[in-house]
Amino acid sequence: MVKDLTTKLCGITLKNPVIPASGTFGFGLELAGDMDLGVLGGISLKGTTLEPRLGNPTPRIAECSAGMLNSVGLQNPGVRALVEEKVPALRKIYDGCIIANISGFSPEEYESCCRIADGCPGIDIIELNISCPNVHGGGMAFGTSAKAAAGATAAARRAVSRKPLFVKLSPNVSDIVEIARACEDAGADGLTLVNTFLGMRIDIFKRRPILANGTGGLSGPAIFPVALRMVHQVSRACGIPVMGCGGVASAEDVVEMMMAGASAVQVGAENLRNPFVCPEIVAALPGLMEKLGIQSLTEIIGCV
Repeated sequence: MVKDLTTKLCGITLKNPVIPASGTFGFGLELAGDMDLGVLGGISLKGTTLEPRLGNPTPRIAECSAGMLNSVGLQNPGVRALVEEKVPALRKIYDGCIIANISGFSPEEYESCCRIADGCPGIDIIELNISCPNVHGGGMAFGTSAKAAAGATAAARRAVSRKPLFVKLSPNVSDIVEIARACEDAGADGLTLVNTFLGMRIDIFKRRPILANGTGGLSGPAIFPVALRMVHQVSRACGIPVMGCGGVASAEDVVEMMMAGASAVQVGAENLRNPFVCPEIVAALPGLMEKLGIQSLTEIIGCV
């Protein structure tokens, strides 16, 4: 019997729950010649700001034994290039869910950027990034207090009227549930969690940090158990859908995230190690579902 991999996010049907995470898959166009993008449930596009950014100085990538540190710093061409060039080009070759990941350095900038994205017909979901640890004065600064998170969410909510608004949360907090509830109360339609953990590596011979920025975001298998725990907590505390993210690298990880309460699952750092991991996970899901004795993935959402 054919397995049902479909899932829903705020009424939008995805053919499967597997979504490359923002910052790990470009704008989708970069890999269009090497894989069938149509197998993906959705694509979360590269993080975008109101104006173009060059990002942080190099080096901005450092390897770890169970993941990687990055300090790219939101290098992107700006929101106008997103809506006028990137999304229209992707929509010509991809009919799945397109998620625009929006960052900012003030509530006003979040609002302006989201308003432009909300007017783009090719975008299905807006994902508000209040959790990037690699920029100063923005990103994670809004995601580490309930008041700031609510303020950024409310600003975006004023601008977003046509599409679901998801808020991507930082794990670098003492109480993830408090932040999640603040975002829900401020008007978020859904939540994505988690972004990277703040980390550091030191070059012992040069006696200085490996990353030019000093610190960066830790991603990869090392963070999966903590991300899973946070997804589990938030999905039970809030009444809005969750996209799980953080160290996902296999079909088994996707199932764990969904059992913890995620309606869809984003794959991040593993894309950088293996650009074909998302299609491989999608292909592996039916066989895993057969072993688990389930017909539809929606059967297991929040079952633990």
